[in-house]
Amino acid sequence: MAMAAERSTYIVHMDGSVMPKAFNHHQHWYTTSLQSLSVATSNLLYVYENAMHGFSVALSDEELKALKKMPGVLDVHKDRQVIVDTTHTYEFLNLNVATGLWPASNYGEDVIIGVIDSGVWPEHESFNDRGMSEIPTRWKGACEAGEEFNSSMCNRKLLGARYFNKGVIAGNPGKNIIMSSARDIEGHGTHTSSTAAGSYAAANFFGYAPGVARGVAHRARLAMYKVLWLEGRYASDVLAAMDQAVADGVDVISISMGFSGLPLYEDPIAIASFGAMEKGIIVSSSAGNAGPAMHTLHNGIPWVLTVAAGTIDRQLSGTLVLGNGQIITGTTKYPENAFLVDVPLVYDETILACNSLSLVSSAAAKKIVICKDNGTIWEQVALLTHSTAAGAIIIANTSENIFFYTTPVIVINPSEGDKLIKYAQNYSSGTVTMKFKETYLVTKPAPAVALFSSRGPSPSFKSVLKPDIMAPGVDVLAAWTPKSPVAHVGNAPLAGDFSIASGTSMSCPHASGVAALLKGARPGWSPAAIRSAMMTTAAASDNTFQSIKDVGNNYSPATPLSIGAGHVNPNKALDPGLVYDATPQDYVSLLCGSNYTLNQIKLITRSSKDYDCSEPSSDLNYPSFISIFDGNPTSYSQTFKRIVTNVGDGPEKYTVSVTVPAWLSVVVEPNVLVFKEKYEKLSYEVHVKTSLEASGMAAYGFGDLLWVSETRKYKVRSPIMVLL
Repeated sequence: MAMAAERSTYIVHMDGSVMPKAFNHHQHWYTTSLQSLSVATSNLLYVYENAMHGFSVALSDEELKALKKMPGVLDVHKDRQVIVDTTHTYEFLNLNVATGLWPASNYGEDVIIGVIDSGVWPEHESFNDRGMSEIPTRWKGACEAGEEFNSSMCNRKLLGARYFNKGVIAGNPGKNIIMSSARDIEGHGTHTSSTAAGSYAAANFFGYAPGVARGVAHRARLAMYKVLWLEGRYASDVLAAMDQAVADGVDVISISMGFSGLPLYEDPIAIASFGAMEKGIIVSSSAGNAGPAMHTLHNGIPWVLTVAAGTIDRQLSGTLVLGNGQIITGTTKYPENAFLVDVPLVYDETILACNSLSLVSSAAAKKIVICKDNGTIWEQVALLTHSTAAGAIIIANTSENIFFYTTPVIVINPSEGDKLIKYAQNYSSGTVTMKFKETYLVTKPAPAVALFSSRGPSPSFKSVLKPDIMAPGVDVLAAWTPKSPVAHVGNAPLAGDFSIASGTSMSCPHASGVAALLKGARPGWSPAAIRSAMMTTAAASDNTFQSIKDVGNNYSPATPLSIGAGHVNPNKALDPGLVYDATPQDYVSLLCGSNYTLNQIKLITRSSKDYDCSEPSSDLNYPSFISIFDGNPTSYSQTFKRIVTNVGDGPEKYTVSVTVPAWLSVVVEPNVLVFKEKYEKLSYEVHVKTSLEASGMAAYGFGDLLWVSETRKYKVRSPIMVLL
């Protein structure tokens, strides 16, 4: 009996441009080519269409030799084991050990990040302190004992932990508070804190995204301030926690929450962050998860960093193998080791909405049903979980709104959905095989603005463009608490040490970590200078070198109301060339010029000491521009004044360029800035003009202002947003 030839797996790079016209799909070309070499199509592992053109396949030595001679083959190399570093987001941010912000800041060593959240699970490996130096002597905080938490649970990584529940107790008289300590039983705080500054820890999510987790500033210190309780979340507790964090000596405050509909003088985050800013502490906050509509953003506070959420270039995937051999890749996070082989496929237009339990169960019992997103995709998954269907394929533009994959579900985009439906229509007895727990990197395009990420302008303060920046906030893998499930199968909860989560709650700690790195590398910079460096160096393009797209607006180019200045670029922020600085008095002058009363201003500043309204201003020295022309005039105009500080290498000459729609006039005076020395400050003015006739039917326009150094080392970009 002849022995089967030994096979190895190879990755084959193909020249997609030379695909013969006889084939209408790369998949067909590849399978036909393999069949011509007598290679079984079952040996085909994956087909790549985004990161590259090609496929991976198991081949014998003889088959390999023959395949290399096949037309269109660019390169073939043997598959190898790879160590993936997770959450992967630090890699997506181009942070590396050789150059840039990580080594320049010593990975944030001794910078203290105060996290205002739901507590922490101190025993988690992400909070180990191996190799860390002694606790900084300037630290004034404490590790408070409480329920299932004692003072010995803090260490050189987790310096302190406090909890604040007087507000929630007062709001729930006679009710026992569950876990009255800094211990996290929800998971949110453990996730955000480990994202910002977690230590190295082996991680995966039921086989998805395997690798080594680390925080953005993984040698920074952490202090947890618990304010989120199962019984409620109260402003009084938040204000107390932020106040204490300032007293304890933190350098950065990360707060992934907000209060909507409050004026600044009633917003505890606005109030507490002003005091923090006065002490040189940068406050990083989440923009909110109420998108994609405009005016949904919270934390639109001029003196904080407001962070939007974007996607990353990693896809947690599942594969569909149709009965004709066609392969379709989609997204999923189903946690079980399900492998549904050659299951009958059901395509029925009367149940495509998958919103009737009886109809789905009747038509698709023990089968795979095709569904289309009806706007409530999470409800569809819940219904499918209780149906008799073996699984489902949902056709949708995004899977962001599915928090738990409680049943075998794979989400595919509409273009792939068309292929699936065509197959189902052509093969009445069609089948499908579903595979789970696959992870793809360098997917394109990325980043894109998350559907849920709240958009500006800020309802609480419209004259400053918000959000400021976008950071990774979709499918972020980070530490979790065993007290809260990370997934469900049916109604059964599943526990795990790491969880995948999405939200501006996840993007905020990424920005907090970058701010901590900058604080470590540039200790003399003010919070405004750090924010400026992050904004003016942010990326406006994705990994296809096109404008960042907006998932919530049919993948059209994202406006500054959704991404602010763009996607954070940590290494470039280390050396921005110019910064837009601001003092506490500058913010007070802005409030004075914005019709705030002296009493309202005092509510924010806590004291009128050292502040006055002798020079009120409707403008702020900010790295972005927004003009909101209300009313019905026939022409519109606004002038901005800015002051930039040269933080580059030394003398430098900058020339301005402006990119805006043709109906908008933006004139910069002067258009050249010549700095004679480092730290010199120079000013310029921006004149924005348009008319009702020129703008036509446009409701808004956007672009950017770019200062380019003569050496071309520095490109200092500011977004421009105009609303009519």
